[in-house]
Amino acid sequence: MRLQDKVALITGAGSGIGYHTAVLFAQEGASVVVVDVNDAAGQKTVDEITQQGGKAIYVHADVSKAADCEKMIQAAEDTYGALHILFNNAGISHANDDDAINTTEDVWDLTMQINVKGVFLGCKYGIPAIRRAGGGSIINTASFVASLGAATPQLAYTASKGAVLSMTRELATIHAREGIRVNALCPGPLRTELLMKYLNTDEKKNRRLVHIPMGRFGEAKEIAYAALYLASDESSFVTGSNFLVDGGITAAYVTPE
Repeated sequence: MRLQDKVALITGAGSGIGYHTAVLFAQEGASVVVVDVNDAAGQKTVDEITQQGGKAIYVHADVSKAADCEKMIQAAEDTYGALHILFNNAGISHANDDDAINTTEDVWDLTMQINVKGVFLGCKYGIPAIRRAGGGSIINTASFVASLGAATPQLAYTASKGAVLSMTRELATIHAREGIRVNALCPGPLRTELLMKYLNTDEKKNRRLVHIPMGRFGEAKEIAYAALYLASDESSFVTGSNFLVDGGITAAYVTPE
């Protein structure tokens, strides 16, 4: 098992990438702290893990609030004695996110609070815990739009994920010699509820698909396997990376027919 005797905390673990990663990490031997704001979804993830013979607890936490982030890290240490893996995965893509002219200030602020401040707070409280454990891995969910502009405007989301990528690089540099690796996991467009709510017309979907050389949306489970690599000792020389799992979208200047 690739994560035997490790403790992993995953935010946004009630659905999508977080859910699939939580189940996979548990199957690979990790004790998992499932974090979400949707209590029913988070508990369902825990129930699935425990029914498969794995170890997991659920913690309700709003990652934009310092007290909640401190509480979730404390819960990991109190329950399992350590924290080795922190997956700052929780994020939003608001349906009303648009260009600079049409994006409202409240949509901008909410996106930054969750997508950027949430990662900052996770690291603020998580890094000391990982240091106490003797080192480990932090994975921050960014996006391919941290490297490319989106054809369909989503300015707040794009800016937030660029911030996550920059933050990841600096944290990786600061903490590398402490045995703490920090990487940005950058998915391409995925067939998740989060993105499909945003790409809510065939026109919007097709504007994305035409740019993906593989010709399809990715699956959340495919990103979970990438997270598993970054969490495991197999990636022991990987830090500060822009780890793209995007179906080739960032490699393509024009898309083959």
